Amino acid sequence: MKNYSYVGITFIILIFGIWAVPKIIESVSKPDMAIIGKVPDYSFTNQEGKTIDNNYYNDKVYVVEFFFTTCPSICPIMNRNMVKIQNKYYGNPKFGIASFTIDPAHDTPQILKEYADDYGITLKNWHLLTGDKEAIYTLANEGFNLYVGEDSNVEGGFEHSGFFALIDQEGNIRSRKDEHGNPIIYYDGLEDEGIQMLIEDIKKLL
Repeated sequence: MKNYSYVGITFIILIFGIWAVPKIIESVSKPDMAIIGKVPDYSFTNQEGKTIDNNYYNDKVYVVEFFFTTCPSICPIMNRNMVKIQNKYYGNPKFGIASFTIDPAHDTPQILKEYADDYGITLKNWHLLTGDKEAIYTLANEGFNLYVGEDSNVEGGFEHSGFFALIDQEGNIRSRKDEHGNPIIYYDGLEDEGIQMLIEDIKKLL
């Protein structure tokens, strides 16, 4: 009787272990980060004159920003910080960056190429993208809910935020959660704290 009990307990433990191990692996492999939404389809031209669409970033973790090359205020700060992120994951083929200009009339591929050279943008998967203005604005305002617009009363003539968006390998906008369990949604591209959080969360997704 004791032998049967021992065998039965051993069998139960074995079966539980077979069931539990995948669950443990799954919980470890999937970071506890919020899914904000799906990135819509897009297709634009990069600084090399090549067409880049959202499918290019399939199976990659990447960061998105909206900027313009003549921005006199926050864009230089944003892209110096983005270069820090580039350097942190340089050489990783599974990491990328997408920078969409909100002034495509001025920011041609040639202008974007010069801008990339000036800022030390050398990551193969960092694309500075230009194209149809309406499509870019729709992507920003509706696809990412990151406001961009024209305003002749502000310095530089355009309005946009200094936030970065983090995208996972399946094309989902992802975010860490605050101490109350609420998603922060976007990462502050102007502050060291936001950049450090982003670097940490890129690593989680990778």
